[in-house]
Amino acid sequence: MSAQGSGPIVSRYAKALFGLAEKRGVLDQVARDVERLAAEVRAPSVAKYLMNPRMERSVRLNRLDPILKSAHPLVQNFVSLLFGRGREAVLLGIGPAFHRLRLEAAGVVEGVAETARPLGQAELESLAARLGARLKKRVVLTNQVVPDLIGGVRVTVGSQRLDQSVSGRLAGLRRKLMDAPLPSRAS
Repeated sequence: MSAQGSGPIVSRYAKALFGLAEKRGVLDQVARDVERLAAEVRAPSVAKYLMNPRMERSVRLNRLDPILKSAHPLVQNFVSLLFGRGREAVLLGIGPAFHRLRLEAAGVVEGVAETARPLGQAELESLAARLGARLKKRVVLTNQVVPDLIGGVRVTVGSQRLDQSVSGRLAGLRRKLMDAPLPSRAS
């Protein structure tokens, strides 16, 4: 992915589109259109075609016509603006960036609970509720099975990580033992 496909440039464009859609009261429709557009652009063959500098921008933009014809005018203008400014690579990251903004606006954060065995929905929701109380936000977790954890759970929400796994605790104990001063021998 190009440097323009993620990071501050994508974030800036996503915030602008989000703000306009919110201001005009069409956030849900724009979000659906952005999701459809992002799904189309995620296909490797489409992404390769859209980012091909050997083809004229107008030809590459026409590739998105089937989606843009039924899209909200804000999305149509947004895509035209990106192509007009040579920022079509922003399309590669606009879906996740827009999704994060919607979650943020709703006070929701997503996270991953890594466990040695699959968690049931009730266990996952209970864990999310406890973390949500701690973070003062609503937490939505997905479960990922990582057999190397042996037992327990390791949760990552945003940039925060809580490691209550057996392997994590063993690693912590190892660090403490390695850092502990050795007693000196008395002669």
